[in-house]
Amino acid sequence: MPNTRVVITGMGVVASNALGLPAYEAALREGLSGIRYYDKLKDLKFGCQVGGIPQGIEELKKTYFSEDRLLAMNSSMLYAGIAGLDCWRDAGFSDPQENDSIDWDTGAIIGTGIGGADTMCEIVAPQVTAGNVRRLGSSMVEQTMASSVSALVGGLLGLGGQVTTNSSACSTGTEAVINAYYHIKEGRSLRMLAGGAEGSSHFIWGCFDSMRVLGRGFNDRPEQASRPMSASTGGFIPGSGSGILMLESLESALSRGAKIYAEVRGGHINSGGQRGKGSMTSPNPVGVQRCIKDAMESAGVQPSDIDVINGHLTGTMADPLEFENWSAALGCSADQFPLINSTKSMIGHALGAAGGLECVASVLQVSHGFVHGSINCEDLHPSLVPYHKSIVQKTIDHETRLLAKASFGFGDVNACVFFQKWTR
Repeated sequence: MPNTRVVITGMGVVASNALGLPAYEAALREGLSGIRYYDKLKDLKFGCQVGGIPQGIEELKKTYFSEDRLLAMNSSMLYAGIAGLDCWRDAGFSDPQENDSIDWDTGAIIGTGIGGADTMCEIVAPQVTAGNVRRLGSSMVEQTMASSVSALVGGLLGLGGQVTTNSSACSTGTEAVINAYYHIKEGRSLRMLAGGAEGSSHFIWGCFDSMRVLGRGFNDRPEQASRPMSASTGGFIPGSGSGILMLESLESALSRGAKIYAEVRGGHINSGGQRGKGSMTSPNPVGVQRCIKDAMESAGVQPSDIDVINGHLTGTMADPLEFENWSAALGCSADQFPLINSTKSMIGHALGAAGGLECVASVLQVSHGFVHGSINCEDLHPSLVPYHKSIVQKTIDHETRLLAKASFGFGDVNACVFFQKWTR
């Protein structure tokens, strides 16, 4: 494999607690929750009546897109479009015009979990059932196809490299970053936008509520509802948004004088095969541990090199198992465990967008010298008390050399990537 180094040169974010990189960093540092109560969920008899939905989008979208284009965009496309454009601009590129030449050197892998479900349920299904197919209009396919988020960004930016959408449940966003890393490392593109997007809709969240995996005990205290690592958590809190990163070959970044946030050292993706203790909804510990070990081998790092873990940590009873798997993979005891935090404590679990949002948070921390706190875990799960010195509950200044970001998803799928502080 070519010895191409891969770096992060741009990022864009649409989150429930902030819009844009500066606001997102401030929210992470402050421990600002983006979880709010929604009457709509109560009216629909959801057990969980809170969620993470980006605020101010209705006004913001008008500054990004024409009225005609907005007619063919649902919430996942909106979030991806805004985050994608912000990432492009942050990487130092100007907005392309429709008659500009195609950028053959740049592609995009932008994933989603259930994007387009809101359009399908709110518009397509009722009209088709009523026999009104002719009233659907010409934009329904582009709003409901799985690749709508990547196709939108590819068209906005005139990308000529591979433009595609991946979907691997909760590991989607992190998987996209790893796939983009290898795409560049193998010399297939100079740059790739990568991450995930997920719309905000009761139709997207309803099936999870029916599984009783969403937290129900804090509807009256929404900011306290997302509780990874807490003894009093009752499940994860649904979220939405988009996080997109620009991955670029080091040679390309240096040649154009781009700022560099961090280096991607390596990563790995696998599946636990839904065997042993693994299932459609539970991770096989052997698969998780192999993923972490193989990611370390890809990155050329040792367990002792890892300063911080940005965990998957959703606020379910799988949180203690995640610690067990990391301890086994790293071969370390609780008192040797790296620092660890959960971005989901502030923004909820954004499903296919989770990994993208958390990779942006991870790179900000590595680049800007801090580790954000995990809110709402003052009452640590009893199994996690031995790790209390490693669990960051209040934001600290910390020069992180190497951060591990992992995501695990339904279907027993795993992804782990390493971000390193940039030094020449």
